Amino acid sequence: MQNTAPLHYATPTPDIRAPAKGPADPVILRLRTLVELDARDIAALSDHAVRTRRSVPPRRELVGEGEAVKRPIMVLSGWGARVRLLSDGRRQLLSLLLPGEFVCGRTPESPCSSAVVALTEMTICDAPDPQDLPHESALHSAYIVAAEVDEYHLLAQITRLGRMTAYERCADFLLEVGERLSLAGLTDHNSYSLPLTQDCLADVLGLTNVHVNRTLQALRRDKIIRTMRGSVTLLNPNALARQVDRRPAPCFRRGAA
Repeated sequence: MQNTAPLHYATPTPDIRAPAKGPADPVILRLRTLVELDARDIAALSDHAVRTRRSVPPRRELVGEGEAVKRPIMVLSGWGARVRLLSDGRRQLLSLLLPGEFVCGRTPESPCSSAVVALTEMTICDAPDPQDLPHESALHSAYIVAAEVDEYHLLAQITRLGRMTAYERCADFLLEVGERLSLAGLTDHNSYSLPLTQDCLADVLGLTNVHVNRTLQALRRDKIIRTMRGSVTLLNPNALARQVDRRPAPCFRRGAA
């Protein structure tokens, strides 16, 4: 199976990734973009997905701020977020957690630096404990690289909130979500499901609901995106990436087989 390089969106050609079939497929597809997994790694991920998977309803807290997590958690389906709440009820979604990604996967037993909340219904499972893996294991390396990618996305979020206009924030965010879902095999012809309310979009982009609504209208008017029934289509993502100076994480391994 070939992997699409980050930030390369065909216009319009089919997504070359096969749809996920097994419960662990979003995780496996994503990690195979980062490192070369062998059959044992894939079997371990699949086994944990089958044995330990569980559902989390929307708005349920997966991990509390400061809570220690014994082992990484894999997101099999649904969307979550790292969240910081202010005393007056305002909240900032620091980063999203999408299918194929890890929750608190960097250092087991260390306190989680923010709360983790389900934005939609989620299916999660335990990941193989990195402390039980040999350092030469491809899966061990995958955890390290996945953490680097998570850090890159967090830095991109800081840049969005600190230096971009509302238009640029929204465009850059939609590009990033498309990249991340593509890694898990969850895009089709530059389209993907976006199950977030305008409240959630406002909280992740640091904008008001009204501003989000106006910005989405502007993106549609400029023929940047098309939205329909909870899905988004990026109409010219390569040009949009150049416009907002979107760049891929340097740790992506391109052209993986």
